[in-house]
Amino acid sequence: MKKIIAGFLLSFIFILHTHGQEGMWLLSQLPQLDLAKKGMKIGINDIYSKNQPALCQAVLQLGGGSASFVSSEGLIVTNHHVAFTALQRASSVSSDYLTKGFLATKKSEEIKAPGYQAQLMTEMKDVTDEVTEAGKGISDPLERDKKINAKIAQMTDAIEKDKVDVRATVSEMYNGKQYVLYVYKIFKDIRIVYSPPLSIGNYGGETDNWMWPRHTGDFSFMRAYVAPDGTGKEYSAENVPYKPKVWLKVAKDNLKDGDLTFIVGYPGFTTRYRSSTSVHWNQEYNYPFAVKNFKEIIALSDEITKNDPAGKLKEASLIKGLANVMKNYEGKLEGMKKTNFLQKKLDFEKDFQKWANSDPERKAKYADILAKEKAEYTVLEKTRERDNAFSIFQGLAGTPLSIAGQILYLAQQSEKPESERDPGFNDRTIDETIDQLQYAYENYYEPVDKALMVRALKMAHALPPDQRITGLEYVFADKSKTIEQFVDEAFKTSKMNDVAYVKTLFRKSVKDLEALNDPFMKMTISIDPMAIEIQKTNRKFGANVTALRKVYLEAIFAWKGTGMYPDANSTIRFTSGNVKGYKPRNAVWYYPLTTLQGVVEKNTGEEPFDAPQGLVDLYQKKDFGRWSDPILKDVPVAFLSQCDITGGNSGSPVMNANGELVGVVFDGNYEAMISDWQYDYNLQRAISVDIRYVLYVTEKFGNAGFILDEMNVPH
Repeated sequence: MKKIIAGFLLSFIFILHTHGQEGMWLLSQLPQLDLAKKGMKIGINDIYSKNQPALCQAVLQLGGGSASFVSSEGLIVTNHHVAFTALQRASSVSSDYLTKGFLATKKSEEIKAPGYQAQLMTEMKDVTDEVTEAGKGISDPLERDKKINAKIAQMTDAIEKDKVDVRATVSEMYNGKQYVLYVYKIFKDIRIVYSPPLSIGNYGGETDNWMWPRHTGDFSFMRAYVAPDGTGKEYSAENVPYKPKVWLKVAKDNLKDGDLTFIVGYPGFTTRYRSSTSVHWNQEYNYPFAVKNFKEIIALSDEITKNDPAGKLKEASLIKGLANVMKNYEGKLEGMKKTNFLQKKLDFEKDFQKWANSDPERKAKYADILAKEKAEYTVLEKTRERDNAFSIFQGLAGTPLSIAGQILYLAQQSEKPESERDPGFNDRTIDETIDQLQYAYENYYEPVDKALMVRALKMAHALPPDQRITGLEYVFADKSKTIEQFVDEAFKTSKMNDVAYVKTLFRKSVKDLEALNDPFMKMTISIDPMAIEIQKTNRKFGANVTALRKVYLEAIFAWKGTGMYPDANSTIRFTSGNVKGYKPRNAVWYYPLTTLQGVVEKNTGEEPFDAPQGLVDLYQKKDFGRWSDPILKDVPVAFLSQCDITGGNSGSPVMNANGELVGVVFDGNYEAMISDWQYDYNLQRAISVDIRYVLYVTEKFGNAGFILDEMNVPH
């Protein structure tokens, strides 16, 4: 990245004048990007249009990631790790689809992806004026947020009313400088079509996770079903495959080094416009705590389930998720320290202060904005240890306690007047929570859940006197029982491991819940006052810093006067970049494509490098079919591009300059884990599975050539 200001270029400075690869752009910003000059062969309207079919209409948000339609019959391609939880939930020890893979040879054999929904954007509209009008003239950030959220709820409720498969959201851009309305069609019946075994879909495991060179066949095929009238409804034998207006076609030409690619998907969350105060908080407190916390939970679960295949299967999704985030945070910490990122932020802000102080009007408006934001963090610092420990009780202290918390919250909201309820809460919220309940219990494994609760209580008990979690005194006051004994008794006496029983609690009053005398409900109710206190503090903090960050961004606009893309926030985005290798360290160059040869070279026969014998045999026979690359003389497996991505992009389609499918993105490279904070032209790369490997494995290894036929791919 070019060195322009104090030896460092923040990602939002001169975006349009440096490297076009940077940016997770709103689809409405495409006209700013001069894509034709970069080599794009199709027009902007072919990617996104309000009035005609466009490629974005083939892209879905699915299971925490992204996906795309690849046939006229609703066939979807995404990542194996996006489909991971569905495979886990559909598996048992005797039919372990997660480990062995799954193939439906006809539509009637396709199995339900438990708990999975997909959404397809059908409308995108700027509603900034309408939303901000609701908060106009209100100086208190918390009150202003309340009015704005109420307006948003009113707008979205009106769109969703009486529609079972429509969801509307209003997303905040640039900390409230812009608001965009998104309307989605919801697919509630997703089925698994083909997934390769774990030894292909997760080849390399956590050892290779976030690393390059990569040889992972991280893909799965699924299908979206709807009711006969086209409505997105829950799983039913009467449902039929959805017929999308747009689906992606596989590239006719081979992908090669230097080719332009682009991605349309749903990146999750970035923090590129944050101040040095936020960097310090995350570098010194947030990331280190999360890494330590997740590492301990993974070790605890691994120890308990090491000789228990059923338990290991139950915990697989949780552990994979925690391990993925943990390594990501470790990479961020390493990147921050290696690049002296905090100091560079401080240097940039020093230049900003000079600019702000150089004009009386600017000084009055902007000079103290960063100091005000820093003051807000001092509030969080006072109770940081307590809040970290308390956060574990919100989901990582066992399933029964987590579910009890949900039930209490819904009861409390139901009893409030509509005007005082949290935005987005309605009667449908309760129904949707009940519908999803079974999936929480499919991952429930009592030995691990008990150990998680023991761990959480011991952490709470070890807090310093001025940081105690109020409401847990009764647990520690009884000296006749150890914490382990308390937890054992709670699990023995509670009925909250029974899904049918738990469903009966969802419409009870708070008073009725208090009368249950269930140990998990009792604990939830006992710590609830502190939960409310922490929530109020966090809401006030969030409202205040958002208002301050909005002013800071306005200052950056005024200072630099260039185009800026908003931080990622799980809304649909566009990014482009060329296929390109990189130099991770001195005297090392990474070529941008890997091949099947690399899969075999890494193979040890043991996890995580346990390539299936059938795949090794195909390589040894050089049975590559039409999938051999003429330059590589081998089947391509994965490739690098300079596309700008983050979590949530997993499963996004990668397209070439003609808008044809060339791959499915599944990862970023470890050397650029700091990418949520800044884009580095020299280091940041998106890692994608090559569509040729997807089709090769599907046809040659999976014996599922009929999937290629459905996609109109010759073989």
